[in-house]
Amino acid sequence: MKKFTILLLLIATISSSAQVTIRQNKQDNDLKLSALPYYSFGKGIGITSPDSLYQLNIRFRMQNRVTYTKNEEEAGGYDGQIRRLRLRLDGYVGSPKFLYAIQLSFAPGDVGEIKEGENINIIRDAVVFYRPNRHWNLSFGQTKLPGNRQRVNSSGGLQLTDRSINNAKFTIDRDFGFQAHNLHEYKDKFSYNFKAAVSTGEGRNVTGNSDNGIALTGKVELLPFGAFTKDGTYFEGDIAREKKPKFMLSGAFQQNNHAKRTQGQLGSDLYEDRTMKSVFVDAMLKYRGWAAMSSYMSRATIENAITVNPNNPLQSNYVFVGEGFDYQLSYIFKSNYELIGRFSTQNVGKDIKALAPDTKQYSLGVTKYIWEHTFKLQSELTFDQLSYNDGSSKNNWYVRFQVEIGI
Repeated sequence: MKKFTILLLLIATISSSAQVTIRQNKQDNDLKLSALPYYSFGKGIGITSPDSLYQLNIRFRMQNRVTYTKNEEEAGGYDGQIRRLRLRLDGYVGSPKFLYAIQLSFAPGDVGEIKEGENINIIRDAVVFYRPNRHWNLSFGQTKLPGNRQRVNSSGGLQLTDRSINNAKFTIDRDFGFQAHNLHEYKDKFSYNFKAAVSTGEGRNVTGNSDNGIALTGKVELLPFGAFTKDGTYFEGDIAREKKPKFMLSGAFQQNNHAKRTQGQLGSDLYEDRTMKSVFVDAMLKYRGWAAMSSYMSRATIENAITVNPNNPLQSNYVFVGEGFDYQLSYIFKSNYELIGRFSTQNVGKDIKALAPDTKQYSLGVTKYIWEHTFKLQSELTFDQLSYNDGSSKNNWYVRFQVEIGI
């Protein structure tokens, strides 16, 4: 009996200690950080120091996929790969006003081919935030720029297995620099956000490539009916099943001075630098399981988009200029199955008409959400129509199955 009493006291002591250890700190970083480049269902695995001087959240996610592709005039083939494998660390140090976010990538498609003299692209995000109050986020480091909606959303928050053809060609993606976000989001009344960035314009993980050009980015977001449930502007589809209509309209502009890559922050190297101007307009509507999105993206250059190797006039490379529209519609059933359709058009600029085709893309997808966007099964059928300047055309298609899981 004495041993039993001692055992009960020991269990009670451990239980009491555990409750103290896991007690939630009400001053944690629950407030949305608008620059964080991910959608999160939960908080992952968290550690908070006993004196509350630091907090660390650990999260991961991966995308495993298999694709059958059939391009015109080519034999079809299968491809199986780990499309994305990400590790995320975030939290605060010293005070909840000083936060950090780190995201590392390990999948071959994320890291890219290792080339002599070039950096390995493991680091996706490494950024420090200062959040003096709920209306301001100030950041310094490498993270996503306030560009088009689909790129700002995490790839883990997508309905289809990947972003659109226009995002692939016109997005401004990540960069190193300063950002300031002024946020005014409320539940059921008019809301608005202003976001600005001053960055290098060279993209992520670039060293030894200094120049006198910087990229200036500005964005405005309007939410006339108030903020979306669970920060619903940061994931696709109405998995929150909005009880009232929620609508967002946003516009962004970037001027990237003396850029050295074909897509500004992305792409291969140009033979001469070019100043690029990018425009993004997005609209999103969600209501009772229905979700509709539309976007416009464009890129133009002040000078001719084509650059020529000064040592060999037969070699050239070009800025991908042009414009495109995306239209996406979906409905999620009570069984958490979702039907998604997307149509995209892409028209290249006049400077590169002879070098790149205009494209139309049709996609149909079925997604089963097991645990919102953090655990889902996705299937997709996509058809591409490529129209070339000489009047010829090609039709390509693929079918894909993907599993996404994470914490």
